[in-house]
Amino acid sequence: MKSGKKPSIKEILEQGPDSELENEYSQENITAASLFIKVGILVLSIIMMISLGIRVIPDAVTVTNTGSKRDLPIYCVDTPDKKVALSFEAAWGNEDTKKILDTLTKHNVKVTFFMTGGWVDKYPEDVKAIHAAGHDLGNHSENHKQMTELTREQCIEEIVKVHDKVKKLTGIEMNLFRAPYGEYNNTLVGAARDSGYTTIQWNVDSQDWKDYGTESIVKTVLNNKHLGNGSIILLHTGTKYTPDALEGIITGLKEQGYELVPISQLIYTKDYTIDQTGRQFKK
Repeated sequence: MKSGKKPSIKEILEQGPDSELENEYSQENITAASLFIKVGILVLSIIMMISLGIRVIPDAVTVTNTGSKRDLPIYCVDTPDKKVALSFEAAWGNEDTKKILDTLTKHNVKVTFFMTGGWVDKYPEDVKAIHAAGHDLGNHSENHKQMTELTREQCIEEIVKVHDKVKKLTGIEMNLFRAPYGEYNNTLVGAARDSGYTTIQWNVDSQDWKDYGTESIVKTVLNNKHLGNGSIILLHTGTKYTPDALEGIITGLKEQGYELVPISQLIYTKDYTIDQTGRQFKK
């Protein structure tokens, strides 16, 4: 049977059991069956490989993706001690600095001030006063740029410039860094580490910069769902209601049983890990 037309079952039956049509039809069936079996084996092999891969791939991914793991700052600290840290970002004015320092002195509380290079240039006496009062001096970059858009070298330059200014004023080698706007990526956190810094975020935002009023700031901190042992609280200098709210924040935290310490006394400086939420754990 040489024609391109495929024979029907009726034609095969009419020509008998040993006809050319039946032989051709049988051969086609054998070829189709063979192909079906091969495809089936291939599909089963793929399924087995996928099934096996589900069990073994995760460990391999953990290893091969180490370089792309997100590098996180410290948002808070895992500690059995009822301790929290207040932190101030100093990037705007200084009209409230004295009142803030006076309130902190009144309650014998030490905090951490993250300062920009511009703020240090404008208010060098305030930098000295903060240092003299025993508070942490922290780095908030030279120009308060969106540092996630900078190269590693540019990030280091932003960090080192203000570092050198503060060292010249106070003799202090700062080692705590907070990114402007709280924005960071692996490049920035790595650049800070290479510059001798631990990057610090926060897990309680007072939202004092929104100017909702003194009572709003106090309640936002004291009733915050994230407030707990090891919390780091965000505040700002140069805001309208923060100086007045500070009194209520301090007394409220103490009434809840918290001890207020600077960040340098809250975090672990070696042998630690940070989980995916930014919580720091002692190894």
